[in-house]
Amino acid sequence: MITYLTRDLVVDLIFFQIVVLMVILSNIVLLHHARRHNPPPSYPKVSILVPARNEENNIANCIRSLLEQDYPDFEVLVLDDQSCDGTLAILQGMADSRPGLKVLAGSPPPEGRLGKNWACFQLAQAAQGDLLLFTDADTVHRPASLCCMVTALAGEDADLLTGFPRQEMHTWMERLLVPFFSWAVLCFNPLCLAYRMDLPVLSNAVGQMMLFRREGYQAIGGHGRSGSSIVEDLTLARRIKAAGLRWRVVHVSDLVTCRMYPGGQEAFDGFSRNYFAAFDFRLLPYLFVFLWLAVMFWQPLILLAVLFSRQVPTARLVEPIVCVGLSLLLWFIPYLELKVHSGLGILYPFTILVNVLVAFRSLLLSLSGRLTWKGRTISRPKWKWI
Repeated sequence: MITYLTRDLVVDLIFFQIVVLMVILSNIVLLHHARRHNPPPSYPKVSILVPARNEENNIANCIRSLLEQDYPDFEVLVLDDQSCDGTLAILQGMADSRPGLKVLAGSPPPEGRLGKNWACFQLAQAAQGDLLLFTDADTVHRPASLCCMVTALAGEDADLLTGFPRQEMHTWMERLLVPFFSWAVLCFNPLCLAYRMDLPVLSNAVGQMMLFRREGYQAIGGHGRSGSSIVEDLTLARRIKAAGLRWRVVHVSDLVTCRMYPGGQEAFDGFSRNYFAAFDFRLLPYLFVFLWLAVMFWQPLILLAVLFSRQVPTARLVEPIVCVGLSLLLWFIPYLELKVHSGLGILYPFTILVNVLVAFRSLLLSLSGRLTWKGRTISRPKWKWI
């Protein structure tokens, strides 16, 4: 057992990392391929839908970028979800001089519904477009983004198109936490299989950029069926797949940017809310995944430190050195795709430690019923073993 936990485990990790590297490269090819389609003969009307709650620091830049889209036919609908700050006043001031902007006043969420899901449901009810683009109030979109997304949706014949925006991160806690989900999807979700297999669990989406065909969105019940789902983007993607519809992921880090959280504490709290929910509150798979990540990226470093301290022969050092080198590649290449500063890849051991800590905090908060979102309490979820 001791022998396996030292040299033999490292060899197994090397083979596993090579497989992950192949998944990363194939995923990146597919993400970029989705952008290489000719424009459709005509562009359908798009409803851009933005739920906003206490977003006075972000909302003006977001809406300006959406109104400046180089696209022939679109509307922008923003729903103020009972904000306690100046969000509504900013929106009303913009609407007075922007005829393409419509501001809605949100009603309180009914019992058993999460605020954002209810806000998106109200937006979809008011939308007039053939396509529905859901995006967050903390995003900024380049003028060509909508045209590129619609072209990709048509070219891929998809019912849901999503992607990973470039994340703006100004604190160290954000840098260690915010890119993790996108990195994990690129590493461990082989899209070439996920697109073909009837396994909804392999589907994923990013709520910061979800473009739906209206008929596909309505076929799965939209946000009206999301209820109290904390990760409504994943829930919608899995329902699209379960309904036999098509979802695709596209490269958008050059088109959309997002400041997901305004600071490190907010990022820590936000991911503490989401991690266990992303696993559908399945305890054993959740624990296995985060423990395996800790082993995969920390065991070779610990072994290397032990071998160096004992001044062992060079031959004994080869496997852990190769393993650490592959670990660096597994972080550098996805970060390059996601437009995350590549230097952060060197910090991957600390990224893993912080995310494992957040994962266990998410587990404790979920099981104790202490989850909240923007001042609203989230009901205690029902967890499962597997």
